[in-house]
Amino acid sequence: MRVLVTGAAGTLGGAVLPRLVAEGFEVRATSRRPRSGAGVRWVVADLATGEGVTAAVSGVDAVLHLASSPVRRTHQVDVLGTRRLVGAAAAAGVRHLVYVSIVGVDRVPYRYYRHKLAAEQVVAAGGVPWTVLRATQFPQFLDALVRASGRLGPVIGDRAVVAQPVDPGEVAEQLIELLRTGARDGIVEYGGPEVLRFDEAVRAWRQARGSRRPLLPVRFPGGFGRELRAGGLVTDAQPAGRRTWADYLADTYGRTAAR
Repeated sequence: MRVLVTGAAGTLGGAVLPRLVAEGFEVRATSRRPRSGAGVRWVVADLATGEGVTAAVSGVDAVLHLASSPVRRTHQVDVLGTRRLVGAAAAAGVRHLVYVSIVGVDRVPYRYYRHKLAAEQVVAAGGVPWTVLRATQFPQFLDALVRASGRLGPVIGDRAVVAQPVDPGEVAEQLIELLRTGARDGIVEYGGPEVLRFDEAVRAWRQARGSRRPLLPVRFPGGFGRELRAGGLVTDAQPAGRRTWADYLADTYGRTAAR
């Protein structure tokens, strides 16, 4: 099977590309600048402008659409870029488009999530057999969030917010399984093996890093905070991942506190 992977240079792309190659897929990957890599044909394409998109999808059987831009040009990349990609895929006769989204985009009132939800709707209406995989947050994201929250000293956050970190390698395995089983024309959710409150996640993070930074609790206001505390970012979908937050911390920092 010939597969195009957009956003292949990101965290999930780095997990999925070697697995696709190892499984015998013919892999084409997009980037906004020239790249090279064993077993992968890299092509230059820019979803925000449409440059190279038509050529990128030509001759492929399936598309794994991982590309996203949470901070800049979000509407141009996630919504308009997805529309360009789906249109080109339909014209090229692509048989399956898998779009990676986020658990909670339909519940949590957050600007980036509104764009992701709009992109899901573009995929569903685009005329290409499709599947949306909504995944929970990666542990790398939670780690970066805790570090950023504590850059001035105490770790600042809403201790009752709940998250469900999922390993990107396990999400990559789910994507490959979806490619093998074919289009669902529907949404599939996939999460990590455990649901953690923010204060629990911070406690484990402090232990792994040997940090003494206290948690300064700040309650997130409005509907945004309410949904995060109520589990807007988690799912009870099965199967679920196996690698825990503690596994990630052990791999990244070691199990024993430095002091």
